[in-house]
Amino acid sequence: MRDHIPRIAFVGQPNSGKSTLFNAIAGFKANTSNFSGTTVEFLETRVKVDGRVVEVVDLPGIYSLATGDLAERETLKYLLSENIDVIVNVIDASLLSRGLELTLQLMELGKPMVIALNMMDEAKRKGIEVDPKKLQKILGIPVVPTIAVHGKGIYTLMQEVFRALKESKPPTIPKCSKPVEEAIEELAKAVTEAGIKYPPRLVAIKLMEGHPEFRKLINNPELIKKAQEFCKKLEDKFGRDCYELIHQERHHTAMKIFEQVAKVKHGGAISMEERIDKVIMHPIFGYILLALVFFGLFYVAFSIGGYIEELVLSPFDALREQLSGLVPARWVPLVDGIVAGIGGGIGIVLPYLVPLIFLMSILEDIGYLARAAFLLDVFMHKIGLHGKSVVPLLVGYGCNVPSIVATRIISSERDRVLTAILAPFVPCSARTTVILALVGYFMGPFWAFIIYVVNIFVVAILGKILSSLTPTPSAGLVMEVPSYKRPSFNITLKKTWTQIKGFITFAWPVLIFSSIFLGLMDLVGITAHLNNWMAPFTEKLLGLPDSLGVTLVFGILRKELTLIMMSQALGTTDFSAVMNHVQMMTFTMFVVFYVPCVSTIAVLWREFNGKIAALSFALHIAVATIIALLTRFLMIAMGF
Repeated sequence: MRDHIPRIAFVGQPNSGKSTLFNAIAGFKANTSNFSGTTVEFLETRVKVDGRVVEVVDLPGIYSLATGDLAERETLKYLLSENIDVIVNVIDASLLSRGLELTLQLMELGKPMVIALNMMDEAKRKGIEVDPKKLQKILGIPVVPTIAVHGKGIYTLMQEVFRALKESKPPTIPKCSKPVEEAIEELAKAVTEAGIKYPPRLVAIKLMEGHPEFRKLINNPELIKKAQEFCKKLEDKFGRDCYELIHQERHHTAMKIFEQVAKVKHGGAISMEERIDKVIMHPIFGYILLALVFFGLFYVAFSIGGYIEELVLSPFDALREQLSGLVPARWVPLVDGIVAGIGGGIGIVLPYLVPLIFLMSILEDIGYLARAAFLLDVFMHKIGLHGKSVVPLLVGYGCNVPSIVATRIISSERDRVLTAILAPFVPCSARTTVILALVGYFMGPFWAFIIYVVNIFVVAILGKILSSLTPTPSAGLVMEVPSYKRPSFNITLKKTWTQIKGFITFAWPVLIFSSIFLGLMDLVGITAHLNNWMAPFTEKLLGLPDSLGVTLVFGILRKELTLIMMSQALGTTDFSAVMNHVQMMTFTMFVVFYVPCVSTIAVLWREFNGKIAALSFALHIAVATIIALLTRFLMIAMGF
């Protein structure tokens, strides 16, 4: 029993604004779930609208209800097996004819439906005028114009959902041409007589389309044989197979409806978006712009973070000195640990983390990150990886944990494993904090940018080496570039807060308790022993202050913790007073390539297995040591 709480499923094609609409309703508090036995995710949550509680589900973006693609197959199974009360079909109004092809398939499920005609502003910008009332009349389904990114039409949409729940009226499905329709109806009648629990018309069409997975789902040899007989007659008549015929019928119907409900006011002229894309996705200028965008991103984050850090850290440094003078000398390390943990989170981590996440969210919402993925697709193939590997690697600049989870979009297991091993080498926002607050602040933004350039080359070399060990060609990147959109300041703030909240509720307590733990270690003398044990590596090999040994050991807990531990170990936040430029670069390079954090290794273990997690762990230690050594000797050779 589900306590009779209605379940509303949001279904739409990729980049239709479906997830934005879902988030506007759910308020960014949804739970992530997996389809049983797969890594394909969907989101679900309960919301209260006008005093009524409903369960809303955001299913993966799909182009059709075919059963070839894993996401499409699992979405179809979910819609067939789960107790879905209403389907909300989200359509991009600027791509209406294509979106209607999925709508026609969803109607075959025979469930109450509401259409969210989203991105009406985008359609208008393209010169496309859509008449929602006429579309509603033709389909017999409520059609609500929405602009999800600005929250427009959402209340009306939910009112129509409640009306659909009350009336529970299945849609009227448009008919195909006579010969095809007669075959579908005959087979649907046989499906009904066979007692199949799924919608007869849908079963008939899917059997005629010949999808192997759907045939397994039905598991009725007699019906499959009948479907093949009907298809043979149609193929003899039209000279094309059933799948092509049905797809053609659906496409024709969608185009016919589009022509009835939409007017294109202008065409032929090159739009502003196309002009912009000619520059942004240019084979030469596109890459120059990409470098400038990311340099600007980190420069702005550094400028804002550096200014706030100076303002915030001074009071905490003063407080630490004051408290140290009030307690017995032996308790000073513990006091330092408490103040450093609290102050470091506020003064060192947050000033860099907040602007970085906020700016990355804006780039994603505008539509630039998808274009960056296409530009980097060529780079992925150069190192022997799948084009879709771009997406997890870009996600890694925010956090390595979701970047590993994002490898689920890669169908090839070989490419998925290789991408998951490489993803933690991308400097996440926590390691970016170390780069900006140490190298960027004390040596300048140019040196911080150099670290990112080196990182990209190292990831490329690693990718080439790893992919050469399993030489299997990778498929190209199949991904739609979304239209440019004006980001919603409110939604961007919510997305930023969602990620920052994770830091405040999880990472910050880890920082504080770890700092206290390190203070206690100082108190009982363990730190000195640990530093002595690490000295051959820390001091002799890397040329760093021997007091940083404990920092390297416990840095795998959280990368944000590294700076806090440094300030504790060195007794100051003015790192330039106790470290030279060679040491700063060597230390930062080691941290950037070192094991990212315990959470990342745990997710690798969960998503793959212990062997992959152990391989990643060992690879990080080896690469970090080699790169740090090369950095040290090169900088010394250059006269630093």
